[in-house]
Amino acid sequence: MLESSERLLQLLALLQVHRDRDRSGAELAEQLGVSRRTLRRDIERLRGLGYPVHAARGAAGYRLGAGASLPPLLLDDEEAVAVVVGLRTAADGTVAGIEEASLRALTKLEQVLPSRLRHRVTTLHTATVRAGAAPAPKVSPDTPMTIAEACRRREQLRFDYTTPHPTTPHTTPSGVSTVRSVEPHSLVSFDRHWYLVAWDTDRADWRTFRVDRLAPRTPTGPRFTPRALPDGDAATYLAHRLSSRAWPLRATVTLHEPAESAADRVWPGMGVLEPLDDHRCRLHLGAETPRDLAWMITSVDADFTLDEPAPPELLDALRAQALRSLKAIRRPWPPHRTRLAPPTARSLV
Repeated sequence: MLESSERLLQLLALLQVHRDRDRSGAELAEQLGVSRRTLRRDIERLRGLGYPVHAARGAAGYRLGAGASLPPLLLDDEEAVAVVVGLRTAADGTVAGIEEASLRALTKLEQVLPSRLRHRVTTLHTATVRAGAAPAPKVSPDTPMTIAEACRRREQLRFDYTTPHPTTPHTTPSGVSTVRSVEPHSLVSFDRHWYLVAWDTDRADWRTFRVDRLAPRTPTGPRFTPRALPDGDAATYLAHRLSSRAWPLRATVTLHEPAESAADRVWPGMGVLEPLDDHRCRLHLGAETPRDLAWMITSVDADFTLDEPAPPELLDALRAQALRSLKAIRRPWPPHRTRLAPPTARSLV
């Protein structure tokens, strides 16, 4: 039989794993190797420590519920490492004010970690260098919470929204502030930014809003009936908006391979894949410049055809990229190959 303290921890672990259903007393007693009477005493000890263990009537069993205060948590090795890594990430996150709370929680957790786990997380932290991440705008923690509550209660939301200046679309907003009224659907965290996907009641259409550019007004509005979101889910809809509608230069290409095989080469925000048949798919994408757009298309590493109408600037960028690549590999031709006439700019049209 397990020692009393060890058995108590194992009982807590069993109750935490299956919190969505009752665990029968006979099942728990058998797994712990104790009598039903001993199990009841252990349940009372857990309750005395602050764990809300609810007993169902009859033979249904026990279930771990949510209490009024936070009791001690029991984490296995993998869970503890995951929490530490998550807290380190949150400390450098995009929600203003959460950094200090994350560091406090991280300090408390690292103080009680076993030495073997502390060594693992320290090794990971010291060996990790964060690069390539531009400073992201901070969001007040009250703002996403207000939006999330409106989403949950299905209540209309009014907010002041500042549209950025057209010449500096990716910097701090400096444009005109307007009052918007929406039916909020979802919050999406993408590329160190928070976005609200919502139905704009004034424009009678779906819209996306940068959360760092809005200031909610209270109280919220009347309740609404949820609408069907285009593209199936909020993440796909946002990716479509970012890649196809928010860029000054857009294009559509047909890839000559199935969408399933090309999907892992199209990162979120780059573009949206549209299956056509078992051998082809369509890629909708956008970029700031023709050169960026040409690079994105060719980086998918698939045969493609430009859909009409194609931007003339994109055609020029693809020709320039092709000529540059051919020039880079110009060398004496292997004797066993049939030499072809080098292409010209006209033949690349």
